Amino acid sequence: MASRTLSDLEVSGKRVLVRVDFNVPIKNGAITDDTRIRASLPTITWLLDHGATVILASHLGRPKGKPNPEFSLRACAERLSTLLGGRPVQFAEDCIGEATRTAIQAAGKGGVVLLENLRFHPEEEKNDPAFAKQLAELADVYVNDAFGSAHRAHASTEGIVHQVKEAAAGLLMGKEVEYLGRVLENPDRPFVAVLGGAKVSDKLEVIENLISKVDALLIGGAMAYTFLKARGIEVGKSLVEADLLDSARDVERRAKERGLRFELPVDHVVAPKLEAGAPAELLDVTDAGIGDRMGLDIGPKTIATYRSVIAGAKTVVWNGPMGVFEIDTFAKGTIEVARAVAEVRGTTVIGGGDSIAAVAKAGVTDKITHISTGGGASLEFLGGRTLPGVAALK
Repeated sequence: MASRTLSDLEVSGKRVLVRVDFNVPIKNGAITDDTRIRASLPTITWLLDHGATVILASHLGRPKGKPNPEFSLRACAERLSTLLGGRPVQFAEDCIGEATRTAIQAAGKGGVVLLENLRFHPEEEKNDPAFAKQLAELADVYVNDAFGSAHRAHASTEGIVHQVKEAAAGLLMGKEVEYLGRVLENPDRPFVAVLGGAKVSDKLEVIENLISKVDALLIGGAMAYTFLKARGIEVGKSLVEADLLDSARDVERRAKERGLRFELPVDHVVAPKLEAGAPAELLDVTDAGIGDRMGLDIGPKTIATYRSVIAGAKTVVWNGPMGVFEIDTFAKGTIEVARAVAEVRGTTVIGGGDSIAAVAKAGVTDKITHISTGGGASLEFLGGRTLPGVAALK
């Protein structure tokens, strides 16, 4: 856990540079999902309420180290102004240099400034000390509220901490580290992990780390077929990572040695194509009739088992859907798991864009203890890695 938080800072009359994660989806110049902007509103408003001038820095997309209008943060400044009740948000055309200092001055004491995309400068991703120093010189205090970027040792997440006198974690950062840290270090038991999504390779590190910590591990989504194939089960055209069959067998072996409950789908919904309207059929996973079809959702027997295991949990971590939930025919497994997690009387932590969308689709977002905005950062944290942006704040 970061040793300093906002409550440890004296910010009245000071300029505070806040690293936020405004890496939001933008289509035709319009923001299609402002969840990440909203996630840092508590930190921004806290600083404003305590008399700070707030300077916000973020990346957006992958502009490859040079200015690109497609990846401008200007739309984020406009949306933030709306979310702050119409409070003006000054937009700086760059993140360093004279134009940036002018924008900060124009915002005035107690104002809000959003800097242009950090990744318009190649030095950001190279964690260049000189670039980090230029960022640090813009403010008196540094706050990192961008957990979603904490797994990268970039100038604005790691390098800058060595260039400022005071640094602390924002409210979002603190919440992410608190909840994710709690489930890894001191979970109430039984502790159940539910992992889904397309590829075992995306979650292998997480699985290997959680085996020593959880009481039950439930696997769904396309990644389950690598495990089923490793058992010698015919999976048709379902997605399989052939190079990870031995890893899948090793995971099962370790789970058995530990005596934890390890569940794979026992039935599934199959179809010849991944598209709406494709003819679907329910089969047991051991049914050889899958042919050249693919598994696209868990079936009712699996749903019942997973719901039962989740119902007995005191701590649940869920990352990744159980099927192609964007298509209603293949959404039931994911929706039912979302509802089961929402009914848990304990700590529930959800990460990953698809899982977050599934919880929203099921209408149970407000019943989840913590929804992580971290993406890759939350996966690396659950995988047991040290995150540079978090470590730098200690």
